[in-house]
Amino acid sequence: MNWLNLEHLLLDESPDRLLCQDPDLTLGQLRRQALCAAAGLQARGIRHLAIHLEDAGELAIALLAAWRAGVSVLLPADLQAETRERWNPQVDLWLSEQPGDTRLGQLYDAEPLPAARLDLDQCSLSLCTSGSSGEPKRIDKRLRQLDNEVRGLEQLWGAELGNACMIGSVAAQHIYGLLFRVLWPLCAGRQWVRRQLPFPEDLQRASLDYPAFAWVASPALLKRMGDNLDWPALSKVRRVFSSGGALPADAALSLQQRLGQWPCEIFGSSETGGIAWRQGETLWQAFAGVQLTQDAEGALQVCSPYLAPGHAEQTADAARFEADGRFELLGRLDRIVKLEEKRISLPSLEQALVNHAWISEARLGVVRENRAYLGALVVLSESGLHALRNLGRRALTETLRKHLSNHCEALALPRRWRLLRQLPLSDQGKLPQALVETLLAAPRGKAPEVLEHKVQDDGLQIELQVPPDLACFTGHFPRTPVLPGVTQVDWALELGQRLLELPPRFAGMEVLKFQQLVRPGDRLTLTLRFDAARSKLHFAYHNQHQAPCSSGRIVLQDSATETAHA
Repeated sequence: MNWLNLEHLLLDESPDRLLCQDPDLTLGQLRRQALCAAAGLQARGIRHLAIHLEDAGELAIALLAAWRAGVSVLLPADLQAETRERWNPQVDLWLSEQPGDTRLGQLYDAEPLPAARLDLDQCSLSLCTSGSSGEPKRIDKRLRQLDNEVRGLEQLWGAELGNACMIGSVAAQHIYGLLFRVLWPLCAGRQWVRRQLPFPEDLQRASLDYPAFAWVASPALLKRMGDNLDWPALSKVRRVFSSGGALPADAALSLQQRLGQWPCEIFGSSETGGIAWRQGETLWQAFAGVQLTQDAEGALQVCSPYLAPGHAEQTADAARFEADGRFELLGRLDRIVKLEEKRISLPSLEQALVNHAWISEARLGVVRENRAYLGALVVLSESGLHALRNLGRRALTETLRKHLSNHCEALALPRRWRLLRQLPLSDQGKLPQALVETLLAAPRGKAPEVLEHKVQDDGLQIELQVPPDLACFTGHFPRTPVLPGVTQVDWALELGQRLLELPPRFAGMEVLKFQQLVRPGDRLTLTLRFDAARSKLHFAYHNQHQAPCSSGRIVLQDSATETAHA
């Protein structure tokens, strides 16, 4: 590949190099637009710019424009009102696609600045953490730190990637997406896909447009890649990158079996940049130039070319080192809680849970009621779901408590359990501890998980997943949980009222049939059809094998009809 240094990206070299498509953007076009936008920023007297752009091509233009204009850049994690309020005092202009903000095209109203070399030690970028382990904070970097990192990535993986197009499921607003989806391919001359693709089917469609490609993905997406994809065609992927959180071992193994390669997992943070990587192993290997030591409690301390010169970053990640310098992560020390003056490591208990065959993932948190105690969010494995369906919830949780009793004192055993189909991770693979505790404090749910719905000629077809931990399973039945018929009717009525124009009042049932049991974890297809002339909602459930589960007609009436009859 024809490498271009970051500081030379605005100089006249390889103008016809294609960077991304839909629409096409060449290096020459990027330079012209960046230099015009730089002039627009200077004409407006902007010194501090917040950028939030979903299009990675536009983000590249905006970043180069700001650096050429001598403007400091802030990349906020989102555009929520709270985020804006936090950073407004430090920002002159918000550049985004949201109404009311300045759009990139509005900056192209001035004669372009002349091309120039960027100063790696003066150009600055500030990243914002999501606040998953505390208050969101701002992390300031110089362009030299980012330049060092993209050079290191190219040295490690560039030869294997070749001309692969970089396709990402993660946002480019964060350090991982920014490096892997924008700055690295920009310097290396690789194409990239402009938009974040958060669903496996979208990732597949984009991949099949290129003869060679690589994925910049999150654990959240890689866990969801199922049998419905064209795996033989996708096996052309040059490399699968994963970062933002731990990739479960079973998801990594599944990818290896389907693609013939282990994913490359990246360990790092916004503060540190990349720290280490691994591929199909439990131990991590530090990136070249990264020096790791430990404090008195065993937490990693990082010295790196990706940090400011002379600065060491203290992490809360405990580790155990092998003689060859590779290391095992032991969990975060900032997730140690106190119950009755006893220190309890949540990561160690989570790992103990995951070691049980019934559990794929687990997160623990404190439930703060009259007396504080631990609760557990767990994602069941296939064998765990089988145990739930055939033994019942109480037997499952008691078995898990007994398993944990070998690893902790009785007071650390979770007393509240929430069984999930998947953890509610962000696109960056984060699950804030505050959200864990909010979910544990909330009552068990009553609603189905709606996967998708589509309009048919005479109604709707809705794909549903039955959550494993519905409140209505309690007592129905203790050892063999079954979805009650009344709940199926409620779901049909509620979804019909949400998605169709229906009279508001329930007036009766007709020809109600129940033919197959519905169990935790089942996937259902619900068909709804409203007969307006008779004011009747027809519903029918089928399971994943297309067998009929239940059907019937719900008689409805509106308030006016009820008043007239009265």
